[in-house]
Amino acid sequence: MAGQQRVYRQRIRSVQATKKITRAMELIAASRVVKARQRVTESTPYALALTRACSAVATHTNEVHPLTTERENPRRAAVLIITSDRGLAGSYSVSAVKKSAELIEKLTGEGKEVLPYLVGRKAVSYYRFRRREFVQEWTGFTDAPPFEVAREIGEVLTDQFVKGSDDGGVDEVHIVYTRFVNMVTQEPQVVRLLPLEVVSADELGEDEQHHVPDGPLPLYDFEPSTSEVLDALLPRYVTARIYNALLQSAASELAARQRAMKSATDNAEDLIKTYTRLANQARQAEITQEISEIVGGASALADAS
Repeated sequence: MAGQQRVYRQRIRSVQATKKITRAMELIAASRVVKARQRVTESTPYALALTRACSAVATHTNEVHPLTTERENPRRAAVLIITSDRGLAGSYSVSAVKKSAELIEKLTGEGKEVLPYLVGRKAVSYYRFRRREFVQEWTGFTDAPPFEVAREIGEVLTDQFVKGSDDGGVDEVHIVYTRFVNMVTQEPQVVRLLPLEVVSADELGEDEQHHVPDGPLPLYDFEPSTSEVLDALLPRYVTARIYNALLQSAASELAARQRAMKSATDNAEDLIKTYTRLANQARQAEITQEISEIVGGASALADAS
């Protein structure tokens, strides 16, 4: 009985140590997710302005631009997969990878060769463990993505698209990321980035809807020329969309981690209560056995006398 009690006490100490870690991670994620949501909100006006400008260009001109031109018989597609650098975030990374697998299966079924571009160590580990090839990786920043990384990713993907499959590039560019809806809900999303699909304000997320102005859209004048405006505007639009996807994914990652760590902390508390009850039962059994032995010894002495 004493041995069982020691085992339960050791398990209680182990679970208590784990609980301290999960509680600390929960608090850290809770503090960081506030900043992450703020960054998503702050980036929205710029993304909305670029969206409306691109819509105006697409609506009021017939200008042909490499980033807006559909390719005949597209043969190669790039897929940017955004996951996390660290685990302990529930099913966040798994859901994004699963969504990307569905997209890759669809593109492959259409006869297209898929070239994965990975963000986050979880996606890299997934591909390396299964010995699958990918083109390029970006890691070490997923919970607080800098704009410079979004610009770099945008330049790489844009260059590959401009080259086209005939010159070793791609004919389509897709993004798989996790849209932050609220602290409870985060949804994996697929966006075809190139050829350019102008994204409406409704697709930027529920938190950003209050940024959308009412009334008619403004009129635009394109100077010095429509082609030069497109050359300057569309790469910025691509970068802004990638940056918004990174920020949405960062907020989703932290919200998922906070929820997962809270669940782990609650489970640890329940486990400590269970082990405490079992340890008390073992202690009571040990005391009962000791009393029985004392009474039995006293009876034996009395009978002997």
